Amino acid sequence: MEELEHTCPHPRTTLTKPAIFARETSCDCRAPHEKLTIAQARRGTPVDRPVRVYADGIFDLFHSGHARALMQAKNLFPNTYLIVGVCSDELTHKYKGFTVMTEIERYEALRHCRYVDEVLRDAPWTLTPEFLEKHKIDFVAHDDIPYSSAGSEDVYKHIKEAGMFVPTQRTEGISTSDLITRIVRDYDVYARRNLQRGYTAKELNVSYINEKKYRLQNQVDRMKEKVRTVEEKSKHFVYRVEEKSHDLIQKWEEKSREFIGNFLELFGPDGTWKQVFQERSGRMLSYALSPRESPCNSPPRELSPLRSPSPPSPPARWHNARPSPPTSPKGASASISSMSEGDEDEK
Repeated sequence: MEELEHTCPHPRTTLTKPAIFARETSCDCRAPHEKLTIAQARRGTPVDRPVRVYADGIFDLFHSGHARALMQAKNLFPNTYLIVGVCSDELTHKYKGFTVMTEIERYEALRHCRYVDEVLRDAPWTLTPEFLEKHKIDFVAHDDIPYSSAGSEDVYKHIKEAGMFVPTQRTEGISTSDLITRIVRDYDVYARRNLQRGYTAKELNVSYINEKKYRLQNQVDRMKEKVRTVEEKSKHFVYRVEEKSHDLIQKWEEKSREFIGNFLELFGPDGTWKQVFQERSGRMLSYALSPRESPCNSPPRELSPLRSPSPPSPPARWHNARPSPPTSPKGASASISSMSEGDEDEK
């Protein structure tokens, strides 16, 4: 990868490009590089004399804890130039153990951190005075916990004694070891996930039996997911049916109350129909109790002179006669008198 040109007095102020890789002699400062105390560095230094702070580490599975530590190192002083040393795979595997990411991946991860001005590849495990002098390092930033390694109780002990150590704070709850622990703890879950995404058992270093087991578990999980989906849809359908049923019942109750109210209004004790019935019954009863009378002043019917009287009807016995019912009281009395006259004639 092509290295970018860089001059120490002009620190990177934009974030459009990644940090550069350190060269053999990375400091091209024109100002004399005199030793600084922490008090002098905190008061501020000239623009062409930045405070060169060095932070080293493995930075495997680069995470927010790493970024926060580098942020603290970058903000230790008003004019800070941050150099980050990253140990190689060979050195790391020898003193600490196997890494997940390769050294190239770890270098690139650091280059794209916004707080880093320069990345030093194949950084030494222990910092020597010669190394510090070669890269014109003013201070070393790291957390204050003693770091025992390579036969030493604390690899930063001599840096602390020289007054060049500036502590940073660790971020609790996140570390490379924690991330690896999560993966190991849930190994089966991640193995099944990657098999489902197309990785082969050989790539995952999974045996034939485990591969079949994981694939069967994936099928079972898919079936469970389908059942869960059907259950959710069924619940939604039932909820909609219940909602519609509630609306229908409510409308039915409203219509029932309306129907009952109309029925009572018509056929109740004081309903319209009873009033109509009473009025019609009264008129019919009054009509039945008071029949119409014949007019009393009607003129008598006279016989026409041109017509002869009809011959008298043959006499009949009185008990065979069936007189028509009188239409008036006067007619009734006349019928009775005629009947008595007939009886006298027969005698």
